[in-house]
Amino acid sequence: MANSHDHALWLTSLFPPAGWLKTYSRQTLNDDLFAGVITAILLVPQGIAYALLAGLPPQMGLYASILPPMLYAVLGTSRTLSVGPVSIAAIMIAAALSTPAVSGLGNAVQSALILSAESGAVMLLMAVLRMGGLVNFISHPVLTGFTSGAAILIIFSQLPHLAGLKKAACGMNFECYGEYLQTFNTAGLSIGLMTLSLLMVFGKPLPAFLKKAGWQSASVTAVSKAGPLLSVILAAFAVRYFKLAELHGVAVVGHIPSGFAGFSLDFFTNAEKWRLLLPYALFIALIAYVESIAIAKVTAHFRGEKIAPNQELIALGLANMAAAVSGGMPVAGGFSRTMVNFYAGARTQMAMLIAAGLLALIVIFFSSWFETIPKAALAAIILVAIIPLVRLDNIVHTWRYDRGDGIAEIITLLAVLAVGIEEGIMLGIVLTILSHLRKTSQPHIAVVGRIPDTEHYRNIKRHAVQTWNHLLLLRIDESITFANINYIEEFIEAQLLRQPAVKHIILIFTSVSDIDTTALEVLEELNRALQSARITLHLSEAKGPVLDKLKKTDFLNHLAPGKVFFRTEDAIRELG
Repeated sequence: MANSHDHALWLTSLFPPAGWLKTYSRQTLNDDLFAGVITAILLVPQGIAYALLAGLPPQMGLYASILPPMLYAVLGTSRTLSVGPVSIAAIMIAAALSTPAVSGLGNAVQSALILSAESGAVMLLMAVLRMGGLVNFISHPVLTGFTSGAAILIIFSQLPHLAGLKKAACGMNFECYGEYLQTFNTAGLSIGLMTLSLLMVFGKPLPAFLKKAGWQSASVTAVSKAGPLLSVILAAFAVRYFKLAELHGVAVVGHIPSGFAGFSLDFFTNAEKWRLLLPYALFIALIAYVESIAIAKVTAHFRGEKIAPNQELIALGLANMAAAVSGGMPVAGGFSRTMVNFYAGARTQMAMLIAAGLLALIVIFFSSWFETIPKAALAAIILVAIIPLVRLDNIVHTWRYDRGDGIAEIITLLAVLAVGIEEGIMLGIVLTILSHLRKTSQPHIAVVGRIPDTEHYRNIKRHAVQTWNHLLLLRIDESITFANINYIEEFIEAQLLRQPAVKHIILIFTSVSDIDTTALEVLEELNRALQSARITLHLSEAKGPVLDKLKKTDFLNHLAPGKVFFRTEDAIRELG
């Protein structure tokens, strides 16, 4: 029985659907079918839009929305995560492909396939090395600053498309921009603004109206999330009916080949590109994983489900490898699609299998319908999806709560805008680590006293407490390491100058979880110096693991006549 149970757990860990297929019901299928249809409606315009954002043919976004999410659905641990092209990854792809070294080698499609393969390989290597916890090295403020900066870059990249303008080539010639702005396409701008208006109506006003009218929640979700697809259909119809591309020069998506690209490994042949693109793939993989895990945890929390970080690396890694061999761009979990999938009622990964299957049928039989979609309409869709990611209010909140995190968030945002996406995220990570080291090297140390008529000891700067001239009670609120022991030593020396009558120092170790070798040596030297000055050092409330380490040394013997007290109150009763 035990072996059978272990085998079942092992199978479920590698193949998560094995956990829910046993109890899959008709009602669950109905919920997944509805959510899958709604998500498929969103996949079409987003797949095309994000491919164009990355500077790639539109079909690469559609291909990336078929096989990769299917593979994730059978390997991933999130039941609602929608994997496919995402805006942040798209702008990172565009940045990689636009570098002189990469663009000079030509064939942007091949470069994108290499990025997919390398990103997948990086994630799989991380899974083998069990590096799922690497996500913790990117703090939330840095991630928010990076996302806001990348979103601003995307917004500025899409404004010309919204206005029907061609790509500017003015450089630092500011007079040129005046002439450039006058070349906007009136018909294209009109389509972009109308699409933007329609999407805004579908965003909040229409769902609120439908709810007041008594519509069911599922129906409201279905109608409101059909906004992007409806807008591109109407825009494409207007272009085709009024011949706006031919008569007024409205930029459109253009030819999208029917069917699939077919499996190919031709991109493996260009070793030089693999070498040049590897640094960019590392960042794309890291950001894709962090974003996907964050989104998956949000929806999993709502339903009390668990996300396995290492299994997510495997699922996302293989999904990106699948994108590479099937002609797609790099993929990750998309926030808007995932929330649509979740609120549409998806119960299991079957919803994404249905969505990807429907998209496959669309690509095979109806891809020609998308050829007249104006780029201005797609720009409007991207803008509506991206604007909420610019969270400047979060910077203010972070700054008020923690200056160090606030500085890291601001500098990350500015660096992304001024220097580049990869440089910005790296700078943010470095700043976070430096901020952590600064906090660790200067731990909070409180001089404490006893609250009258209690056995509680609190900071003398915050509470009215009882103190003693011959006793110095210090609470160290951090583990003691090589990074902070000198700061602690200097703090003690400064307090002794303020209180020359002190005969006993009691170090309260309630928050000390570890003392490393360097710190122990300095404590030994400090104890000898205090004994020479006829001051006795004591410890109180030390944790078991800390005492276990100290007992392996001679420190406790050298501490005598100093003692280790179980409670601070015991020390006061004996020494006070």
